[in-house]
Amino acid sequence: MAKTVTINAHDGGSFSAYVAGDQNVSKGGPGILVIQEIFGINEVMRDICDDLAAQGYVALCPDLFWRQEPGVDITDKTKEHWDKAFALFGGFNVDLGIADLKSSLSALRQLTGGKVGTVGYCLGGKLAFLMAARSDVDAAVSYYGVGLADHTGEVANIKKPLLMHVATEDKFVPKDQQAKVKAAVAGNSNVTLHEYQGNDHAFARVGGEHYDQAAAYAANTRTANFFKSHLS
Repeated sequence: MAKTVTINAHDGGSFSAYVAGDQNVSKGGPGILVIQEIFGINEVMRDICDDLAAQGYVALCPDLFWRQEPGVDITDKTKEHWDKAFALFGGFNVDLGIADLKSSLSALRQLTGGKVGTVGYCLGGKLAFLMAARSDVDAAVSYYGVGLADHTGEVANIKKPLLMHVATEDKFVPKDQQAKVKAAVAGNSNVTLHEYQGNDHAFARVGGEHYDQAAAYAANTRTANFFKSHLS
């Protein structure tokens, strides 16, 4: 059961979110806040939500580009879409994005009444990392987050479990940045980091250029077990 809901922003205005899962069945059960890549709430994100719903979660994916252009739904298949995605990424305000995610987290808690985790990919991977540091989310998963080297000072604020999936050959995250992040999280027992040797960015994006079935299966299995452990 999937639908669209409206979420009120902290500073006025509102934005939409895709929701999958039966809230009636799951009342008091767990929810997962799904954080988009740079392509908006597209089929890939909706499929992730639907898959989480099939696992018994209520999954909510908010439209984080609404302040620039509501309803973005593009792919990674054309140069035109990539250009638009990078333009939206360039104009994205991280702090406002976190504020919108906190509003979304609150809305999801009201829908479910249970524990709530978050999972994000690419831009969403960065935001999932920051939600672990800046919000009361119960557990967080970051897939190949970008720009994390600029936020290592926030690692000490991570008080709940965070699972990180890092592609060693990520074209958007240089090796020195990977090393900086790895060293920073090593001292926080709440953080578990897995490296996927030889894999590039977005190795878990089904249908993507760098999709790797084995690596995606490993990461997704770890994610499933992680959420089962921390959101039950």
